[in-house]
Amino acid sequence: MRKLYALLLALFLSGLTAPAHAADNGSWSVYPVSSEIAARPYFYLSADPGATIADKVVVANKTGGPLTFRLYAADAYNTPRDGGFAVRTAQERQRGVGAWARPAKSRVTVPAHGRVTVPFTLRVPEGAEPGDHAGALVALDERIEKGTGSLALGVRRAVAARVYLRVGGPTVPAIAVENVHVVHHQPLVPGLGDSTATVSYTLRNTGNVTLDPKVELRAKGLFGRTLLARDLSRVPSELLPGQRVHLTEPWRGAPQLDWGKVELTASAKDTRESASASFLALPWVAALVLLAVAAVGTVLVLRARRGRARPSAPVRPSRRAVPTPFRPRSSPSARP
Repeated sequence: MRKLYALLLALFLSGLTAPAHAADNGSWSVYPVSSEIAARPYFYLSADPGATIADKVVVANKTGGPLTFRLYAADAYNTPRDGGFAVRTAQERQRGVGAWARPAKSRVTVPAHGRVTVPFTLRVPEGAEPGDHAGALVALDERIEKGTGSLALGVRRAVAARVYLRVGGPTVPAIAVENVHVVHHQPLVPGLGDSTATVSYTLRNTGNVTLDPKVELRAKGLFGRTLLARDLSRVPSELLPGQRVHLTEPWRGAPQLDWGKVELTASAKDTRESASASFLALPWVAALVLLAVAAVGTVLVLRARRGRARPSAPVRPSRRAVPTPFRPRSSPSARP
């Protein structure tokens, strides 16, 4: 099979090793220059619209040979499915930190077991929206590492130091829960096996500050019975402004026969919003019976309607009787 070389960009954004809890992939790391007070895990910056910030980033090489990197700034976003922190590639359009920050060097060569400090400036435009803007400074190794096997994947690796910028102005925390759905998974034979369900929903940050949301899931059945009540754990800890994530939550032990609704409530920083969706749990056997009854009822109704609409046999109208003119019978005249 012909080998296929795909380009993959792997961004390691979590702090793994010292110094300064650097973002690290084992071969190189990227982190802020330490301040006089303490090491910084990330860049925490604040500025008003129109201001310029100057800072420095360190790129450290942990290998036995020199490495050359492309250094650039990028916007951050939440991955749609799990809400993880990710950054855009150099080819994508940058609108925030990625457009405002500029390293002094776009390419840097770091000697074996050495490090290089690169200054950068971040110019906040006059019309910048107030609130939080997240991004990163990325050190990208532009070499493509070839994989093995019939389907070989070429990989470009990168490491990024996060940048959290707060632009001065009014801050508005706001969150929304949207697109709530419930899908049931019934056992093949009712009563033999567990019934489960999947609750899916969209969590959206509609404000201008980063949120650490908490989500509560409640389910009620017929007559208001509480079927489920728990706090969800698989929720992003950093929901960036303007971002939305599509999440799912398994519901084990869901009812096999019930009618009710599920409600999701998200809260963070003095904001709280809820959304709900109705559900009908119905075993497949009962569903088949209901479908059969509905089909028979539909056929009977259609037949009844056709019977009422069928025209009766036409009746030929009788002819009107023509009155016979009265002719008085003449009596024989008397002979003289």
